[in-house]
Amino acid sequence: MKKKITAAAIFLGLLTVAEAGGSAYFYRRTMKRGNAKKERTIKMAGTDWNQYMPLIQKRKEKMLEQPHEDVFCLSDDGLRLHATWFPGKDPKKVVICFHGYTSQGMSDYVGLSDYYRRQGFGMLLVDERAHGDSEGEYIGFGCLDRQDAMGWIEWILNRCGEEIQILLHGTSMGGATVLMTSGLELPSQVKGIVSDCGFTSAKEVFTHVLHSMYHLPAFPMIQIASLVNKSKAGYGLNECNAAEEVKKATVPILLIHGDADTFVPCKMCEKIYENCASEKKMLIVEGAAHAESYYKDMEAYEEALSDFIGGIIK
Repeated sequence: MKKKITAAAIFLGLLTVAEAGGSAYFYRRTMKRGNAKKERTIKMAGTDWNQYMPLIQKRKEKMLEQPHEDVFCLSDDGLRLHATWFPGKDPKKVVICFHGYTSQGMSDYVGLSDYYRRQGFGMLLVDERAHGDSEGEYIGFGCLDRQDAMGWIEWILNRCGEEIQILLHGTSMGGATVLMTSGLELPSQVKGIVSDCGFTSAKEVFTHVLHSMYHLPAFPMIQIASLVNKSKAGYGLNECNAAEEVKKATVPILLIHGDADTFVPCKMCEKIYENCASEKKMLIVEGAAHAESYYKDMEAYEEALSDFIGGIIK
């Protein structure tokens, strides 16, 4: 009996060490700047971007021909955050754009820049904390970035004046950011929010990835990582959930998602739509993988944007 108890204790000890080691490995790869790799994210998301590169490159060249400048603001916790500012033809319309996980402002909105320029919008392309030229060691996954978003809204108000009309547009992690921002007390100048393939919470998207891509149980790995992140980055992985925040939303929201998204499942979009308390619209793009909706059906995407914007911005 003593041998069995000893063997069981050893087994449990090894299991605990293995779980702790796995959690630490997962945490380092996912939550810390420099360890979270763009190439790995693209591979996991599964979207074939090569087919769109000629169009993206052409639009990037046109975009960079426009007047633009690097701008900065300070986060509540003292980080120097970076964005690229493109003034628009209409001085009273601005879209603030938030990119996806491991990306940066000047990457995710190259395609859409053509649409927003045609509509006369100024564009503020934000580098979220721990991305691009913004400071930060720990990735915010929307929980911290929503407070940073409030700082960028204030920057626009200072730069453009009180009569400015602001649209928030986010993709993937940026989509989660703008949806989580919807639960805050927004200035009256923020007229609407567009979320493209935004997730509900870091906990739920990590759980999905562990199950679907690594065939691993989320418990207790996610719980351990959440405790570590609370200690180091200041937030738990389920501390802010977009599906809960939109219950407090007061501005109109447009949700866009691809039904072939295996990285952030479409059911998250449906849950967010169901919970949203404000005026809402939803576009599901058939056959679109993660963050591919605009390129998969550009006509439907732009039509949905124009219909949405036409009802909220003059």
